[in-house]
Amino acid sequence: MHMDTLKKSAIAGFFSIFIIGTLTYLSYETEYGLFLVASFGSSMVLILGYPESPFAKGRNVFFGHIITSIAGLMCYSILVSHLSFSITFVIPIAVGLGIFFMILLNSTHPPAGGNPILIILGGYSFDFLLSPLISGCIVIILQAYLINNVILKRDFKLF
Repeated sequence: MHMDTLKKSAIAGFFSIFIIGTLTYLSYETEYGLFLVASFGSSMVLILGYPESPFAKGRNVFFGHIITSIAGLMCYSILVSHLSFSITFVIPIAVGLGIFFMILLNSTHPPAGGNPILIILGGYSFDFLLSPLISGCIVIILQAYLINNVILKRDFKLF
């Protein structure tokens, strides 16, 4: 194993523990609400392991998660709740729409592609956008910026 790979892996793993630990603490040890989404774990791979990737930019993390979540929430609200379509039909449509709009709006963040699945399987409402999605994204992006740019002296772009 190359030493650079070992160092990069250790840094990404350690700081992922820190960021996800913060979100877990805020979710379960405070009264602030839920801050965790499963896809945030995948976001850690990009923002801490590959911060130079265009998919890791703070703007892509934030808007990618919002765009795909809105696609999932709209599909669930309209197609499942109101029109009673089967989720086996709706999930692929929601994921496809989320991907379409992320690419169209130049806000691609691959981990966010799983959000519509989570939203539809969980039957979430539009409250999901504020908590955990937006609140969690803000914590992730702020901590990733501090970790990458201040502590590690790497280039993590917000925009």
